[in-house]
Amino acid sequence: MTRAKSPADPALADTPEAARKAQLDALLLKLHGVSARKINGLDAYFVSDRMFACISGNGIGLRLPVATATELQFSRDNVVAFQPKGLPSSREWIQIDRAEAADYEQDLALFQTSLEFVKAARTR
Repeated sequence: MTRAKSPADPALADTPEAARKAQLDALLLKLHGVSARKINGLDAYFVSDRMFACISGNGIGLRLPVATATELQFSRDNVVAFQPKGLPSSREWIQIDRAEAADYEQDLALFQTSLEFVKAARTR
């Protein structure tokens, strides 16, 4: 016999990861042409079937032109190199860490820049 779970049951409580994904879904999925799916166990966002953003750890990775990514790493204290699951990635990827997922709305222009950059990128 299984017991009914109460709303106070930790198994039903939103995890910080689930809350972060819900906030980012609300922000990014309203952008034209954006879809979401899992890749290598990470929640990712795509445009034209190319990944432009990926949730990892306490932040979200974003693909940008190298010069923009480098400048952001030096100019903002909440931007670091993107290392999904501890693995290094390319210089085009940065990670923006925010304590509150709702604050990613402040980065909407960067998400749009990333989306346009990835959409315009040539297949290598």
